[in-house]
Amino acid sequence: MEQMVRVRDGEVWADDSGEAGDGPPLVLLHPGVGDSRIWEPVLPALLERHRVIRYDARGYGRSPAPTTSYTQSEDLRSVLDHFGLARPVLVGTSMGGKTAISFALCDPGRVAALGLLVPGVSGYPDLESQELMAQIGKLAQAGDMEGLVALGLRVWGAAGTAPDAPAAEQLRAAIPGWFSSYGHETEDAPAFDRLGELRLPCALLLGEKDMPEVVRCNEAMAAAIPHCRLVRHPDCDHFPTLRAPEAVVRLVTELCARVA
Repeated sequence: MEQMVRVRDGEVWADDSGEAGDGPPLVLLHPGVGDSRIWEPVLPALLERHRVIRYDARGYGRSPAPTTSYTQSEDLRSVLDHFGLARPVLVGTSMGGKTAISFALCDPGRVAALGLLVPGVSGYPDLESQELMAQIGKLAQAGDMEGLVALGLRVWGAAGTAPDAPAAEQLRAAIPGWFSSYGHETEDAPAFDRLGELRLPCALLLGEKDMPEVVRCNEAMAAAIPHCRLVRHPDCDHFPTLRAPEAVVRLVTELCARVA
């Protein structure tokens, strides 16, 4: 069921599938290069066994743009509280993985397991190049939406083939969120140096066609998280649910089997 969820000084759009199967509840956290629709290729398989909740971060998809300061992990807590989720499995891709990690470090008792798809993490140096940020800024100032989409496909969509409509559609939907959240989103505390504190089942999918900086970061993350299962996918970039939905479903299924 679709609904708006109150967060501090705002609201976010969320969808709750309702109770299903005997698997643990899943909360899906989308990347900064898309919104919650990016999960649609994997939803049918996940819904067979799990209650699934997904939501759009502020300014993305169907969620209003922020008007005050906020953190992604605070908003995640509000979503969990709203739906009465005591200990779900968090599955996050890119920005969503970063949020899931920050929340798990802040409140480990609220998380049963972490599924991380090409994740980011706060506190890792040089994950976003200044040159890329400058290119984005130049195109944004010119109001060149299609230029931003084309840049995004080159940087994050190396596994796709032109016109790569699904990834392009996700980027078009996400780009307004980049700028509406600017100046409002507050970064969570650095997490990279604390990854060794995670004591829960964890699996990380690395796309070998992703940005080299992300690949290096994901390798370092998997090495730092105790007993993290690393899955390397040779034909995946920064859009794992679009490129390798079967691998994503398999990773989540095997991760949930490890939940006590």
